Amino acid sequence: MLKYFDTPIQEIFDKKLKESGIQLFVKREDLNHPFVSGNKWWKLKYNLEKAKALGHSTVLTFGGAFSNHIYATAAATKELSLKSIGVIRGEETLPLNKTLAFAKQNGMDFHFISREDYKGKTEQDFITRLKEKFGDFYLIPEGGTNKLAVEGCAQFAQEKLSNLDFDYVCLPVGTGGTMAGIISGLNGKGKVIGVSVLKEGGFLRDEIKGLVREFSGKEFPNWHLETDYHFGGYAKKTAELEEFLLRMAREQNLQLEFVYSGKMVAGVFDLIRKNYFVRGSKILLLHTGGLRD
Repeated sequence: MLKYFDTPIQEIFDKKLKESGIQLFVKREDLNHPFVSGNKWWKLKYNLEKAKALGHSTVLTFGGAFSNHIYATAAATKELSLKSIGVIRGEETLPLNKTLAFAKQNGMDFHFISREDYKGKTEQDFITRLKEKFGDFYLIPEGGTNKLAVEGCAQFAQEKLSNLDFDYVCLPVGTGGTMAGIISGLNGKGKVIGVSVLKEGGFLRDEIKGLVREFSGKEFPNWHLETDYHFGGYAKKTAELEEFLLRMAREQNLQLEFVYSGKMVAGVFDLIRKNYFVRGSKILLLHTGGLRD
C-alpha cells in the first residue's frame, strides 16, 4: 500500500470573492505524497494493488516526455518494490529532462517510440509486440485512466469530500478519469465543475459520461465541463496565466503548476468574475498535484 498523508483544506481570501459573496477553498491533495501526488495517488492505488495481487513484478505504462503519470508511476512502483517500464512518445533526447531523469532514478526503463507508432498504443497487436519484447507485465493505460482509476477517485470523493459542506467541487480534467470518479463518489451531491486543460476538449464530455456509466451504472446530471480555459492547449501557457499563478503564490501562499490545477483555478476565478456561481456559494477546488522541485 502506498503511503498516504491526510491533506488540509486552505481558504482563499480575495477582494473579488468578498464582493461576490463566495467562499473559496482548496483541498490540498498535492500534499498527499511527496512524489505520487494528487489524483495520481488515487488513480494508481487499485491498479498497483491488482498488479501485486495477480503476481506481476513489472508495470508498463505510457506517456509523453513530461508526463506527471510517468513521474508518479516510477515513484510508486519503486515504493512497492515493482519494476516499471515507460513507453515514451517521441525520440529519446539526451540529456533526459527532469521528469524522465527522475523516473530513471526510480528504476523505470524506457522504450521510446515514434509519435506515429504511439497512436497504436491501445491496439492488441501493439500490446502483443510489447509482451514479446519485455515479457509479462501489468498494463496501466496512458494517464492511468481505467475503471480501477475511477474506483480510486470515487473512493477519494466518498471518504474525503462527501461529508463536507460545499455547493461546488471544481477540478482540472485531462483524460476524464478523475472527474468520473468524483462524480460517482459524490453520488449526486452538489455540482461538479471540470475544467478541460486540452484545446477542443469537448469530446471529454462523452468520455466522462461513459466512464461514470461503466463504473457506477448510473448517469448523474450534476456536472459540467468548461472548455474555455486551456490557455493555448495541453502543457501550454500564456503570460496572463503566468501572472495569475505568481499572484496566487504571492498573495495566497498557493503554489500551482500551469498544466492542470493552475488552469482550473484561473478558470474558476474568471467564472466568479462572470457571476457564474450563485451568491453565497461555497466552492471547493481540488489541487491535483503535479508540482515538481
